[in-house]
Amino acid sequence: MEKLVYVLWRGDRDAVDVPGQLHEVTAPALIDAGARFVKMAVVDDSVARGEALRIGSQPVDKDAVISFWLEESFRRQEPEAIVAAAADRIAGYLVTESRPLRTPPGHLHGAGERTDGFHLVTCIRRRGDLSHDEFIARWQGPFRDTAIDGQNTWDYVRNEIVRPLTPDAPYWSAIIEEGFPIEALDDPAAFFGATTDADLAERQSRMFETVQTFLDLTAVDSHPMSEFVFEAGPG
Repeated sequence: MEKLVYVLWRGDRDAVDVPGQLHEVTAPALIDAGARFVKMAVVDDSVARGEALRIGSQPVDKDAVISFWLEESFRRQEPEAIVAAAADRIAGYLVTESRPLRTPPGHLHGAGERTDGFHLVTCIRRRGDLSHDEFIARWQGPFRDTAIDGQNTWDYVRNEIVRPLTPDAPYWSAIIEEGFPIEALDDPAAFFGATTDADLAERQSRMFETVQTFLDLTAVDSHPMSEFVFEAGPG
């Protein structure tokens, strides 16, 4: 099986309930079309107070991210059309998934119900002066420990991009999903799991220093979202 990830932009659809449409129409249609392990993250009212966490590198901020698995990505026409019908613009990617942290069972609920907390969904691009091997070594080596030990995360999914699937898809190297407690939306101490002001400053400094070693910071695109899982993933 192959994993596909689609980033969605609403554009000018101000009158459209995008989260509702994705949940009630898009997800069931994808499952009927043969998609497995459908998961979506959407910008909705539950994450509205996380404005300080929003980093946009695109002309318009992304509104949702949908992922699912197919037996063959080559035969994605029907699922891709279903995703495209829900947005003004989409960007699709074939990815390889790795999970340094897996969501604890207590944070997941019934199929299609909101996962606890929120997910920070971040699209990243490797630094231009790094080879692919150097990027992977720094991202999945030292940064892994910084991300897990220096933040208050309970879920961590890395989607390394193999290739884009749609025309004009932004050039990113990976799409990352990190689960946080809801308090971390507007509380930096809760986000980093810090116990004192000095501890918070040290964790923030260590994170910034580490990401500079492998990321093109001008291309980071990060937004807090609500996650909905329609079928637990493989593994």
